[in-house]
Amino acid sequence: MSADPMNYWPLLGVAAVVAGFVLRMNPALVVVIAAGVTGLAARMSPVELLEVIGTAFTEKRYLLVFLLTLPVIGLLERHGLKEHAQAWIARLRGATMGRLLIAYLFMRQLASAMGLTGLGGHPQAVRPLLAPMAEGAAEVAAQAHGSHVDDSQRERIRAMSAATDNVGLFFGEDIFIAFGAVLLMQSFYADHGITLEPYQIAVWGIPTALCAFVIHAARIRRFERRLLRDWTMRDEAMRDGTMRDRSKPAP
Repeated sequence: MSADPMNYWPLLGVAAVVAGFVLRMNPALVVVIAAGVTGLAARMSPVELLEVIGTAFTEKRYLLVFLLTLPVIGLLERHGLKEHAQAWIARLRGATMGRLLIAYLFMRQLASAMGLTGLGGHPQAVRPLLAPMAEGAAEVAAQAHGSHVDDSQRERIRAMSAATDNVGLFFGEDIFIAFGAVLLMQSFYADHGITLEPYQIAVWGIPTALCAFVIHAARIRRFERRLLRDWTMRDEAMRDGTMRDRSKPAP
């Protein structure tokens, strides 16, 4: 008796996700559309599709707890949290953007390795604190070079701040023995006859975490040097333009 052929049409949901992000659509809308495409491709009725979505939502609703922090963060931002963070970092001597991001990377990775993954994150720490502090430190450095941080550089600083949080979390949590991915790897090996303890898997995550720290710290330093070079070149160009204007004879 032959087995039923596998239905690959539900994979169209993956294509819908890729297409949605390529077209820069709203992420929530992309996910809903992809779910609908997958359900229809799997020959589910609209009622069955809504039941699956509703069941998944009720079972995983604890994942939305972080949304409770958003009103608080919004209220703090309205009362000048970003401005205070920028002013505070500007008063610290020797607090450069590179040193700030590398220090945050270290603390984020260390906290994640101990299972404290909630100590950080984009809505809780990067947007209201880390990114404004990095921008403030960069602004001080730019003014020291006779320049300023333009909009393009500001967006790149914010992107680097978010990437620093991602790297610290992703490679730090793999060291924590009770992390879901570690337990998933243990069960995968157990299914294939290989017995490993979570501690053994977590230990081998340490070299990867160290390499990730060194590589990303080097990326931060290179990014900072590129900004310094841009500010220096801009200052020199402005000075050259001013000297040319002064050398022109008056009409």
